[in-house]
Amino acid sequence: MKITAFVLLAVPVVVVAALAAAIAFGGPAPPAQMASINTPFKSVDFSDLPPLQTYKAEDGASLSYRHYTADGASGNGSITLVHGSSGSSNSMHALARAFAKAGFDTFALDIRGHGASGPKGQIGYIGQMEDDMESFGAAVKPPHPATLAGFSSGGGFVLRFAGSARQTLFDDYLFMSPFLTQNAPNYRPGAGGWVNVGIPRIVALTLLNKIGITAFNDLAVTSFALDAEARKSLTSEYSFALAGNFQPHNDYQADIQAMTQPCAVLGGTADEVFFTDKLEGIFNPKCPVTLVPGVGHIPLTLEPAAVAAAVKAVIDMRSR
Repeated sequence: MKITAFVLLAVPVVVVAALAAAIAFGGPAPPAQMASINTPFKSVDFSDLPPLQTYKAEDGASLSYRHYTADGASGNGSITLVHGSSGSSNSMHALARAFAKAGFDTFALDIRGHGASGPKGQIGYIGQMEDDMESFGAAVKPPHPATLAGFSSGGGFVLRFAGSARQTLFDDYLFMSPFLTQNAPNYRPGAGGWVNVGIPRIVALTLLNKIGITAFNDLAVTSFALDAEARKSLTSEYSFALAGNFQPHNDYQADIQAMTQPCAVLGGTADEVFFTDKLEGIFNPKCPVTLVPGVGHIPLTLEPAAVAAAVKAVIDMRSR
């Protein structure tokens, strides 16, 4: 009887100790820098980068974006671009210029926790990014027809938004080499070396969140393979809250099935972060998939053939 009582008392103590250890010591180690992610941006001409502008979010925070005015008056409406993990509006510069030259009023966002939008790597709560996107639409009013496009983790977040009850705030959606989840068929282990994940901490915080404890959601759970120079301006780590929001829901297939707006998917055949050959099996017949030959992950937003394919994908969605 005494032994049974001791065991019953000991088990909760062991569980609490294990959770505490996972939270305290189970965070991510910084990965070695990944040249294929860092190097391509060094050749981009940023001399014509538009100035940052701001809008007020629901919580009163000032969040940043850049506006690229459409060339001419073609009536193509607008496209809003969401950068990838660790990035900022600067990351979308080459792509934004291409859309503006094609006659689209173009907006490149600093998603909360990135660039000039609040403390890097942090958000207030899971779901805040969707609130921010709605605030952006209400404040800036991107002209319709309006496309929301996201790259990499930004593509995953755009899928999260496209499958939500707010999806009609945009007319169509473009997913560029999207991150879906670590269990999705297109995910390479460690995103090809781009990210280290603190799995013990994620597991512990997930369990705590299930019982309503969110006090530790500001702890880092992912670390990115940035070089020393990039770490000065980009976001090197994500908190549990940011990482959980800047992606689709865990059931990403439910997000895909919930979409009612037109959509398209773009990838490069030489992507070193994700298995882009798996995208067709994931998204068809919901969204047509285009793979650009010989294009890697970051070059999907930079190389002329890739940005031209992105512009064409949006024009084709509009024609459908």
